[in-house]
Amino acid sequence: MTIDQTRQPVLHSTELYVSAAEALAAVLPTTRTLTARIHAGARTLLGGVGETVTATFVGEFSADVAVHVDGSVLAGTEGMDASLVSIADVLRPALEAATGVLGTGVLSPAAPATAEALLDDHETVVFALEAEGTTAGWFGLRIRDHAGRDASVAETRENGNDVGSRLGRINNVEMALTVEIGRTRMAVRDVLNLEPGAVVELDRSAGAPADVLLNGRLIAHGEVVVMDQDYGIRITQILDVAEGLG
Repeated sequence: MTIDQTRQPVLHSTELYVSAAEALAAVLPTTRTLTARIHAGARTLLGGVGETVTATFVGEFSADVAVHVDGSVLAGTEGMDASLVSIADVLRPALEAATGVLGTGVLSPAAPATAEALLDDHETVVFALEAEGTTAGWFGLRIRDHAGRDASVAETRENGNDVGSRLGRINNVEMALTVEIGRTRMAVRDVLNLEPGAVVELDRSAGAPADVLLNGRLIAHGEVVVMDQDYGIRITQILDVAEGLG
């Protein structure tokens, strides 16, 4: 993938946006190689055949993202049952890869209508996704940080990533706590062939501790217990911040 840098973003360095676009293009399941080019006339990219997927990212940096890829270049979507696997499901890994360059955080779906507002915002950096000289989609990224955020993050890192100081100002904010007993990766065709009674093997042995994640970040290990017919988690190990990032 190559980048034509013809427009300077309002916030942060060009390299940050370019890295996000490169990460997105590397994961997009397309039949042809896509080239991302920073595009000045963002509104002219609206339309085309296909669905626009939008999301918000909250973490070290907060951002809004959107991607649109024409169905003609998306691989493996012909005859896809939208009730089981949507275009949003297909494109989500690419958005996760793009926002992954911003650091640890949580990616959540956003209303499709936000795409127009995103393209209209002068702080959004938009890339045309081109295949063999033809525009086959676009990717937009708006980082919602303000001046001084980079310095604040750097200072926090230099102070040893003290999670207590990070969270002290937001003690009353509710965050998602998730318990994960394992993961696996499956081809879409295998997912579509799942039936009641099928067994999916996870990447963890029986009896291994479960992971406890706070907004997607690993913070502890524990064992699953039953409490009054509900599941619970007994914490067995609290991880150091550096371990949780690993």
